[in-house]
Amino acid sequence: MALNYAEQWSPELLEILMQGTLTSPFVTSNVKWLDAKTFHFTQMSVSGYKNHDRNGGWNRGNYAQTDVAYTVEHDRNISFLVDKADVDETNETASIQNITRVFEQTQVVPETDALFFSKVAQKAQETDGYHSSTATSAYTKAKVFSMLKDILAKGKLRRYKANGTLVMYVRSEIMDALEQSTEFTRKIEMTQIAEGGMGIETRVTDIDGVTIMEVVDDERFYDAFDWDTEAGGFAPLKKVAADSSHGVEAVTGAHKINVLVACGQTCKTVPKISSIYYFAPGAHTEGDGYLYQNRSLSDVFVFPNGKDGKIDSIFVDVDTTEYTA
Repeated sequence: MALNYAEQWSPELLEILMQGTLTSPFVTSNVKWLDAKTFHFTQMSVSGYKNHDRNGGWNRGNYAQTDVAYTVEHDRNISFLVDKADVDETNETASIQNITRVFEQTQVVPETDALFFSKVAQKAQETDGYHSSTATSAYTKAKVFSMLKDILAKGKLRRYKANGTLVMYVRSEIMDALEQSTEFTRKIEMTQIAEGGMGIETRVTDIDGVTIMEVVDDERFYDAFDWDTEAGGFAPLKKVAADSSHGVEAVTGAHKINVLVACGQTCKTVPKISSIYYFAPGAHTEGDGYLYQNRSLSDVFVFPNGKDGKIDSIFVDVDTTEYTA
């Protein structure tokens, strides 16, 4: 019988995830599951004060409370068959622990960031006043500081900026311009995002108390991805021109993200590791070797505020060019 290593190693696997992702501040395991892949989020709103009439009674207000079910839908799996001879010849370095660690660090971690960036970007693009499109070249050293300040002033972002829950992610070209800006006087440092010796290093600074973080690996910094690539993993969604003669519909290509603002209170990556199995030779029928299987459920959610049930804590600015290559 196969052992479910996800149950045995869950804290260690989550630690690997936390120490490798740029979006680790948004990863949460504090979820009360209703079933295998659904949890609920309670939304409540109340009406405000009304003028007091000294000749009358109390004004009656209204409240609304709704339990909204959220379902994790990013359902992924992979299996590896390690031939018994390879394990012998490598002195067992091709073990379950090594496969798991390499897979988590090189595949799961980038995908976790890509899913977060794209889902938050898409939600912002659906929300009036919380998205824009700008040629990256417009972020010059003379303008970049004021442009980033303007983004932090959009909509209700000031509310979240004041309580210190916003994080702004920028592509490397924008961080380069900010570093050269004469208007910007804060120090830009190379920082390890997570402690423990395994964290990813990137340039970090702040504007008006908001952490500004560089996304060095721009392959994960797009607003849409193809999750079903031939080689596995993910890739930016490619632009496809319509061709009616061959029944091909147009596909809008992904846009590289210039700036993404997210709030730690309302944006959450919810990982649910379903199963990691390891079968010894003879315990399965797929070949003479060790069989590794990994299935993961996860997703990203942007929750509304508690005042009027609207989304107002995120923002995205994307490049004007669609992905074609």
